[in-house]
Amino acid sequence: MTISPMTSEDFQLFWPEFEAIISAQETYAYDPNMTYAEAYALWCESPQRCFVAKEGEEVLGTYYLKPNGMGPSSHVCNCGYMVSMHARGKGVARALCEHSQEVGRVLGYHAMQFNAVVSANAVAVALWQTLGFAIVGTIPKGYKHGKLGYVNTYVMYKEL
Repeated sequence: MTISPMTSEDFQLFWPEFEAIISAQETYAYDPNMTYAEAYALWCESPQRCFVAKEGEEVLGTYYLKPNGMGPSSHVCNCGYMVSMHARGKGVARALCEHSQEVGRVLGYHAMQFNAVVSANAVAVALWQTLGFAIVGTIPKGYKHGKLGYVNTYVMYKEL
């Protein structure tokens, strides 16, 4: 597996996975009817950095990195991760998160924060915790899950 900056061609290959993930409404607070152009702008153009994990030409997953806030809060970064359905359970999310922490350090960030980790996404919550992230806040019923209805979201944080 290689991790490198994401190209527009990479995003085009990943788009069916991206669309399926947001349509499921289980992990991301994105409009499930988001267009390709809106998704590309949000994931690839707005963030400070965007990377892709690939095996050969196959896209396994992706992440973005951006400041979590502005001005006096710009020393904390935020990331979002997506992994292809067929690549789950193979260490892709772990590799992406470890890579993002290193990139965050190189860019001068002091910490990383995830603003809305869906509590029902137990695999992600457990993974982030094994990578040193702590739940520092809970938003009761902060997410309307596609299958479970309203569930909590967590704010998770780690010093870099």
